[in-house]
Amino acid sequence: LSPGAKMGCFTFIKVMMILFNLAIFLSGGTLLGVGIWVKVDGESFLKIFGTLSSSVLQVVNVSYLLIVIGAILLVIGFLGCYGAQKESKCLLMMFFSVVLIIFIAEVAAAVVALVFTGLAETLLTGLVTPLLKEKYGVNDTFTHIWNVTMTEVHCCGLNNYTDFNNSYFYDTHGSYPRQCCDMIEPCNSTLAAERDVEGCFKQILEEIKTNAGVAGGVAAGIGALEIAAMAVSMYLYCRLDEK
Repeated sequence: LSPGAKMGCFTFIKVMMILFNLAIFLSGGTLLGVGIWVKVDGESFLKIFGTLSSSVLQVVNVSYLLIVIGAILLVIGFLGCYGAQKESKCLLMMFFSVVLIIFIAEVAAAVVALVFTGLAETLLTGLVTPLLKEKYGVNDTFTHIWNVTMTEVHCCGLNNYTDFNNSYFYDTHGSYPRQCCDMIEPCNSTLAAERDVEGCFKQILEEIKTNAGVAGGVAAGIGALEIAAMAVSMYLYCRLDEK
């Protein structure tokens, strides 16, 4: 290619890099804002987006998840956008490194999810079950999220009704949440064992397996975008040496 064509190609890719990362930056800011909103006023958020209550995101603390993802996207978007605009080799290399680390972490998480599903369940149980015992019936937002999730997904606790043994809710009410007995109250241990309502983790895992093709396609698309972003940033980085 002639020097002019090379320069035109460089400029085009630079502009695309800026626009792409500007979109990432704005998306990150939006997620961060929503995360803060959920943290401050979770009940209003659930009233508006109640149809999403069966999502896997309801099992964990949605606000912190959105805040973390939003912050990461803000950093990536800023490094990519500002680095391309200022033609800064340092920022472009930082952008490449951050995206590469995220890509490696995603691949590792995918391998763990595929190979060590049982281990993932054990770890999640170790994290979420204590929260159910301590916060369910105490924290209004946490309790509401789990009530909506258990009602919509037709599940009880993370594994089953025994997650509420020795919990604040059981010690206070002397019974399990009504969802553990198919909405029959009072929900005692005998009725809960008889109904044997499955835990939310198993239900959500089944839903994920059912939609594994869609999830895999989305994951592959995200991976392809990350590889493309790394390739473009490295192209700009190398072309700056020639300039």
